[in-house]
Amino acid sequence: MIHPSAVVDPSAKIPASCSVGPFCFVGADVELGENCELMSHVVIHGRAKLGSHNRLFPFSAIGIEPQDISYKGEKTAVEIGDHNVIRESVTINRGTAKGGGVTRVGSHTLLMAYSHIGHDSVVGDHVMLVNAATLAGHVTVEDWAVVGALCPVHQFVRIGTHAYIGGLTIVTKDVLPFAKCVTPRHTQTYGLNAVGLERRGFSKERIRLIHHAFRVLLNSKLNTTQALEKLRAEGDQGQDVAMLLRFIEASERGIVK
Repeated sequence: MIHPSAVVDPSAKIPASCSVGPFCFVGADVELGENCELMSHVVIHGRAKLGSHNRLFPFSAIGIEPQDISYKGEKTAVEIGDHNVIRESVTINRGTAKGGGVTRVGSHTLLMAYSHIGHDSVVGDHVMLVNAATLAGHVTVEDWAVVGALCPVHQFVRIGTHAYIGGLTIVTKDVLPFAKCVTPRHTQTYGLNAVGLERRGFSKERIRLIHHAFRVLLNSKLNTTQALEKLRAEGDQGQDVAMLLRFIEASERGIVK
């Protein structure tokens, strides 16, 4: 299932269940899982390991060296999970030695056309990057998050689980888990991603507890430290709110409020 026009390094590990289409390039140190499909003009380079049932569309480029001027050819890598859809012209750079050496993408993600995952970034499971969403280096995107079209995300930013970022939003601070974040004039959090949580099976009680925490954080006129103290003083609010509070306390860049 390797097209005659494809260039495949003899050391690449490609199961017989995979298909490699016309004009693809698969370099040394590349390992594919079962039932991967490289449609055409796909480039996989460097140390790159992909799991099973991944579909790569034309002109996607995986494992190309990082866009970091300090990179000096170190042996770094890209690791990608299973059942991902990587659309046209998506780019995923491998890591840098100073950033841990590995760029990671989870499973069941949809990376739409022209989206970019920079070096040393970590993308979780069931994530969606919409067309031309751009992650700079060292970005973390947690499970089930959606990054809208044409969104630039600053280095070292974290995007929390189940967050929804609207198109054209400039993200320079951490985006709260469960939040809706957009840029009408300047980037703000506009409440809870309630529709997304309902679609993913969150009970009304879970959503109510998260919504209460958001009201304290965003609408109570308390600063962030005071809001955290108030929520902790209220006692057990469930695992979702506890995770939200831990996310805020671990923030180094500050959060979008």
